[in-house]
Parts: sequence; structure tokens; C-alpha cells
Amino acid sequence: MTRETRSGGPTATHCPYCSLQCGMVLTPGRGGRTLTVAAREDHPVSEGGLCRKGWTAAGLHGHRERLTTPLVRDRATGDLRAVDWDEALDLVAERLRAVQAAHGPDGVAVFGGGGLTNEKAYQLGKLARVALGTSQVDYNGRWCMSSAASASNRAFGIDRGLPFPLADVEHADVVVLVGSNLVETMPPAARHLDRCRANGGTVVVIDPRRTATAERADVHLQPVPGTDLPLALGVLHAVDAAGGVDAAYVAERTVGWEDSRASASAWWPERVERVSGVPADEVRALASLLAGAGSAVVLTARGAEQHAQGTATVLAWIDVALALGLPGRPHSGYGCLTGQGNGQGGREHGQKADQLPGYRMIDDPAARDHVAAVWGVDAASLPGPGRSAYELLDALGTPGGPRAMLVHGSNIVVSAPNAAHVTDRLAALDLLVVCDLVMSETAALADVVLPVTQWSEESGTTTNLEGRVLLRQRAVAPPAGVRSDLEVMAGLAERLGAPGTWSTDPAEVFDELGRASAGGRADYAGISHARIAESDGGVFWPCPDADHPGTPRLFADAFAHPDGRARFVAVDHLGPAEPVDEAFPVHLTTGRVLAQYQSGAQTRRVRELPDTGPYVEMHPMLADRIGAYDGEPVVVTTRRGELKAPARLTTAIRPDTVFVPFHWVGANRLTSDALDPASRMPAFKVCAAAVRA
Repeated sequence: MTRETRSGGPTATHCPYCSLQCGMVLTPGRGGRTLTVAAREDHPVSEGGLCRKGWTAAGLHGHRERLTTPLVRDRATGDLRAVDWDEALDLVAERLRAVQAAHGPDGVAVFGGGGLTNEKAYQLGKLARVALGTSQVDYNGRWCMSSAASASNRAFGIDRGLPFPLADVEHADVVVLVGSNLVETMPPAARHLDRCRANGGTVVVIDPRRTATAERADVHLQPVPGTDLPLALGVLHAVDAAGGVDAAYVAERTVGWEDSRASASAWWPERVERVSGVPADEVRALASLLAGAGSAVVLTARGAEQHAQGTATVLAWIDVALALGLPGRPHSGYGCLTGQGNGQGGREHGQKADQLPGYRMIDDPAARDHVAAVWGVDAASLPGPGRSAYELLDALGTPGGPRAMLVHGSNIVVSAPNAAHVTDRLAALDLLVVCDLVMSETAALADVVLPVTQWSEESGTTTNLEGRVLLRQRAVAPPAGVRSDLEVMAGLAERLGAPGTWSTDPAEVFDELGRASAGGRADYAGISHARIAESDGGVFWPCPDADHPGTPRLFADAFAHPDGRARFVAVDHLGPAEPVDEAFPVHLTTGRVLAQYQSGAQTRRVRELPDTGPYVEMHPMLADRIGAYDGEPVVVTTRRGELKAPARLTTAIRPDTVFVPFHWVGANRLTSDALDPASRMPAFKVCAAAVRA
């Protein structure tokens, strides 16, 4: 805690929400009862900007719904009763031991979140593997960036959402946004698009909806949901046919071009039009625009990635970027617009089923040896890979599946696909323990609820969408009775007799994370809390030692594969996992709205943010066909469930598509649990639906 914090003065920190991690200053009022938010003008990402969620981020400070005492469900009455911390942690440890005695180490699961700080994500993975010895650990970031991560690792040998600072897009001749509504999901970043256009650049948005981002673009392509992949193949075909491939770059810096070229050759623009609905001349125009640009950036987001072919879709757009010679060149390249606040760091340090800290793979003997040495355990004691997020939830309470689960930083009941089924699986557990700061929908089902700190009450690092490691600093003390997740983990580790050290000091945990990540793909060894605090805008990884300046831009000289070359990967369009048919003739897609964030557990409790509840966005032509009226209720049905909500009529959406925001219970009761074979990403963004008035 800084001297300013102890004296109640202003504290420089970062917003708790999206991956921009905008800079802000928090100033406590008298007695710490109030907390004022101001924007940091000097922050290199937000430049004095905040969205309405950022400006109201202190809305949960002192909120009447804050949890301040552990709660345990009474087995006789079914009610939650208040207990002290020792009773709660003793009970959890005792019941975890009993479950593992009966069902083995994998009888216990751990579920994390992309909003956890690097320190908490790291310690959570360590808790799972060392204190519990379970392989059953994953997190909700599997549902956000995993397809882009899988594709980037395959193509470039490394996964960093943006391999260049976001401000680089201002200087590009062309920026293509695939499945991103940047203006609503991270509004301060929209200035970069505006500056690109002011500098003479062209912004292209690819989205089934004419979003606020599409309104501010020069070109909007409106494909059928789930057809970004054939659109990319069509653009690659047209670039090649027009002689726009950078042959020298392809020869010198890549491998695999001929296979990708052959795959794209089958996707002439007229075929793309029949599948995607994007006119052939618009496909050719985009290819011509990109081929004629001196610099260009291709950015994907959840709209392109949350599909059963999400990895293949991203790979196809990376192939376009590689054919044009973009990655590694100034103001050019491919990037993924990470979503959650620590979506980047959260997937680097061990809370994914197949990974260890530093983005090491858990089945790599050298990686196991290195991390085990830092942890002070035998590498042979570390479990192997476990189930991915949805597969883990699907197995809960089943024969051979986990019988108990710890949840940190995730509201599964709202955010999981096929959510009604997942809720049933949670109910089948012998023990569900949820750490949260409010009574979320998932916490309400728990056997034990542990009240934990929020972002303004703790210090820790996050890694934003650019790979910039930032420091959030504690501004106020937590309410009496509230503990940090690190304290919860340390308390459980002690009761379970875990070897090694279990610090509750975020700076010490981060130093250990640095040692564990040293030499890995995501190398933080040269970063510390003190260095970040003294820096001008954080430190970019990889940063292998204290004298290293950090790495704002990757790939200038080589890619991260052993031979230094990027990989073209040939892919093809297999069609949606759940095509429309006579019974379910409409495409359903989901997404975010400006005033809410993720499952809404926090933002729905902030008075200043409008809590509209779910709604169904549809075209007037579709509404006319089913007899629906604006503002009147309609029912959306899929093979998994139904949702009743008001209709919102707009010509901004395709007539064959409906959109439902996912911040409220209901939307994800409809979505498909079909998984991408590589990333295990569920197909949130398209499934077959029926709509009636």
C-alpha cells in the first residue's frame, strides 16, 4: 500500500472492467465511506478517457449488497448462515479431503476467471496442482480468447492478443475489425479508429449487425452469423487472383502458403456470396483495398471467435495477413481484441487445464521440472492436463467427474453456454464453494460463500490487450470480515498441508510468478511491482530480466517458432454446428451492451448504469412475419431452452438473425455447447432458433 493510500490520498490505479485497463485515480472521502473516480490523463492507453462503466466503477464501494461474512448452507434447513472464517475454511478443507478420499484428487475441481489478477490466477493454478493435486482446473477465459490464442500459437508460435501497441492502428492505411463492436465494448479505444480515419485510413467492420462501431466505419460487411471463415477465404482468394500476395515476404518469413492457397482457391467470391450473404463485389473490393494498402491491421474479436470453428476462422484471417506481408511490419499485422480485464494474463500463468505459468504446457517435461523447482515439489507430483471449461462443468457430479468445486471470479450460472444444463450439474455437486463480493447467481447455489475483496481494496497486476503489465494499487481498506482471494488460498493450503510457500502479499506472489515464468513464452522474470510503479505505462512482456526494456512489438525480426517463420494453416468452412432448419429457422447471436459487463453481477448493482434486462433485437421484416411489435414480448426458443423478453425492432440487423445481450440470466440458456476442436470454445455466437410473438 502506498503512502498516499495510507493517508487517504489519491491512488493511481486501473479500471476493473475490460482489457483496455484504462488509467484512473481513486480518492477516498472522509472515513473511506465514499470513493471518487477520476481519469488519468497521462495513461498511454486511455489518455484521460473512461467509459460509463469506468466512471461508475466505485459504485460497489459500500454497497448494501456487499458480502462481509462467510456463509455456510445449513444441511437441515437449506439456508445459508453466517460463520467466522476459521469455521468456514475448516469446513471447506475437511469436506475437500473427504471428497478426495472417496473419489481421488480429481474429485475436486477449481474454476477461475479472466478478471482475476495475475497473482490470483497464478496462485489458483498452484493451489489446484500442489495443494489439491487435481488436474481439473480451468476458467471462464476459455470462453473468450481461447480460439484466437489457439490460432496465434499455431501460426506465430506465441499468443499475445496484440503483438503491437493499440495506438499503432492510428497509422494504418486500412483497419479491418472482424466481429468487434469496439465502440460499445471498450469505448475509449474508439479514438484510435477515428484518428486512423482522420489520418486518411479506411476502417472496415465485419458484423451481422450494424453496430455503433459499424456506424463509425467507412465500410460495413454484414455476413450471416458464423460465416466469417468463408469470407476470409474469399478475400484470400481474391487477393491471390489479383496478384496482391507479397511473394517475397511469403518466401522469406513463412511456410505452408501453397496449402492455404489451394484451400482458398475453392472460395471464389460468388461462392462466398451464396454462403455468407456478402456480395461478391464487396469481397473483391475488400481484397483490393487490403492489397493496395501500404500498411494494414486485421483485428478479430468474439464475434469471429466464439464458434465451433473459431480457431479455423482466426487462422483464415491470419492467412490473409500473412499473404499480404503484414505481421512484423510497422503499423501492420494481425491482433485479437482481448475482452476481460485480465484476459491476457489470466491465460498465461496456470489456471488453464493444459498450462503452467509462463504459458508453458503442462505435458512438457522441461516445463514441469522448471515450475516444480520454483514450487519446491517433485515434478512427478504435478497432475497432467485436465478437462476444458465446459467439459469440466458438464462432468460435475457424474460418475468419474468432480464432486466438489471451488469457484473464484466467475458467475457460471449466467455465463456458461447451455446454462440450464450447467446449473443442474452445479446442483449435483457434494460441495460448491464460491468466492465473490456479492451474492451472484452462482454464489446463491453454493454450500459455502466466501466474501472477497474487490479491485479497489487490493493490489495486483493485470496484463492488458497489448501485453502491457499494469499495476492496480489498493486505494481503500476492505470492509471488516472480507479477505482477499490470496488469503483464502493460503488458508486452504495451510489446512490441506500443502508444501511450499503461500504468500498473501501480492508483490511477493508476483515475484514468484516471475521466477516460474522465466524462460517461458510469457516471460515476466524482469518485471516487479516496483518496476511497474516507476514505469511510464507499464512493462510489455516478454521481459526476461530487470535490464530488459520490455517488448512492445513482436515479430519484427522473427516469429516464435524454432525456425523463426510464421505458419500458414490451410482451413476450410464446415458450416455451423447447428444449421437453421424448418423448426428453428432464425440465427441467434449474443453479445455485450455498453452499460453492462460480462455476467452483470457487478454492473447490474451499480445504480447509475441502466439495467434494462434482456431484450430481443430483430429486423422489422422478421417482426412483421411473426406478428411482433416493438417493446412487446417475444419468445426465443432453441433446442436447449427459451427466453421471453421485449422485442427491439431495428433495421441494423439482418432479417434472418436475432440478437440477445448475455448480461442477464436467460441468454445463455439458449446458446449451443458445441465446442471448437482445438480451443474448446463453445459456439456462443450462432445457433438455430425460433421466434414467436
